[in-house]
Amino acid sequence: MADELTLGELDRRFEDRFADVREDIQQLGVRLDGRVSLERYQLEREARDKEIAAITERVKGLEDAAKEKEKQRQTDRRLIFFSLIVPVLLLAIQLYNANKGGT
Repeated sequence: MADELTLGELDRRFEDRFADVREDIQQLGVRLDGRVSLERYQLEREARDKEIAAITERVKGLEDAAKEKEKQRQTDRRLIFFSLIVPVLLLAIQLYNANKGGT
């Protein structure tokens, strides 16, 4: 009989366990209150995706503009090269022909 619990002891243990369960339920409620609703999460995600898409478009536009500037620089370099070198070559050819014909 020494191993058997009295009704008072059994009631006390039951109340302790019940209080633990009640406390656990309250903690779960606090955790659930801190969670974001699925609807809000989806709205925030859509807003973030739109912002990322806008930034991506802007970066693409900047890259395209940089490529266009590089093409323009190459065109300008060719133009400068031919506008400086060709006249000098023509002048050299004319001087060569003039000296060759004069000799």
